[in-house]
Amino acid sequence: MFDREFEAIPGILGDLEPGPELGGVLACIDVEQLSGDDRIRVLIARQRMRSYYDAELYRDMASIVDVMDDEDPRWAEESAAAEIRAALRLTRNASDRELSFALELRRRLPHVWAALARGDIDVWRAKTIADRTVHLTSGAASWVVERVIDHASRLTTGQLRARIDRLALEADPDAARERYDHVVNDRRVVTEPNVDGTGNLLGLDMPPHRVQAIYRRINHLAHTLNTKAETRTIDQLRADVFLDLLQGKADEGPRGVIHLQADLDSLAALAEHPGELNGYGPVIADIARQVAAEQTDAEWRFSVTDTATGQHITSGTTSRRPNAAQRRDVETRTPTCVFPGCRMPSVDCDIDHRQRWVDGGSTRGDNLAPVCRHDHILKDERGWRYRPLGNGDYLWTSRLGLTYTTSGRPP
Repeated sequence: MFDREFEAIPGILGDLEPGPELGGVLACIDVEQLSGDDRIRVLIARQRMRSYYDAELYRDMASIVDVMDDEDPRWAEESAAAEIRAALRLTRNASDRELSFALELRRRLPHVWAALARGDIDVWRAKTIADRTVHLTSGAASWVVERVIDHASRLTTGQLRARIDRLALEADPDAARERYDHVVNDRRVVTEPNVDGTGNLLGLDMPPHRVQAIYRRINHLAHTLNTKAETRTIDQLRADVFLDLLQGKADEGPRGVIHLQADLDSLAALAEHPGELNGYGPVIADIARQVAAEQTDAEWRFSVTDTATGQHITSGTTSRRPNAAQRRDVETRTPTCVFPGCRMPSVDCDIDHRQRWVDGGSTRGDNLAPVCRHDHILKDERGWRYRPLGNGDYLWTSRLGLTYTTSGRPP
């Protein structure tokens, strides 16, 4: 049973480093006796302990290679993987994959292992860093890790992936362009039969700006068909629109909306900083310049930032019939939902009145922000609230009274 002398302990959990002391304290806590906010503190502390044990587990795995007496390092790793496979009852693929990750942490990403051991990041974030830097040289990978590791704990894996991808493009722009040119030359469409009698139609290694424009059009048309009388799900509607468009059966309707962000130096070809396609992620500077120069079938919105400060300079649209100026201003200023961790593009979000209209809120820029439908409901009906901060971030307060700082800017 929970001892009353431990009632004050949740408040100090954040001061304890992961290890035996924190583990011992957590073992004495009965969460059923705690308030809601203290349960969150315990949850965070247990996650830090889990990260600590994960780091120790991967160090143990990597160390098994050291005791193998094979002269060929490849056979030493093969023998270690077989030992791990048998000891932990893993499949061959799982043991190979886990040992490879353990060795990656030890050899190429020691700072990532250290952050995991400190409980600063969890294993999902560690694997995201490893997966998204595997194609880089050791030097470039270290450069990326140095710039992302201190922020990784505040990002979701999706946000972290996008930030790493952008940094990977910046680390060696010439190599990034060569990789892009090499892969896009292999673009293709393939079909795959499935065992259930269905089939897959896949477009692989396509130019990202065209992929995003096509998907936005499909998504828009699917939503126009999603009436109360419609029995198909939104995924089924997207699939049917996709097939109808390819067979020439669909009324293509209004154009989709795509939002490009890029800095001034890159658009002027004075630098090679990546651009950002909202809802897709980072793209090489060549693609950003190409998108900015093209008049496509989609409506392209753009926002230009100062290279040195990152501050917004101007925005606009290639469309001759833009949406309402206020909505466009909100969407170009804040390209994603402002709820913590949400990456829903603002063009797919509700434009939320921070102070609701029914409560006297005005329809002015400083009272408007993009919030996706799910998180809009959390705010209006589930007790969450937020306010803008002076630097463009937002401070959210949960129904338990805990606060989270987030940003609608690309990671």
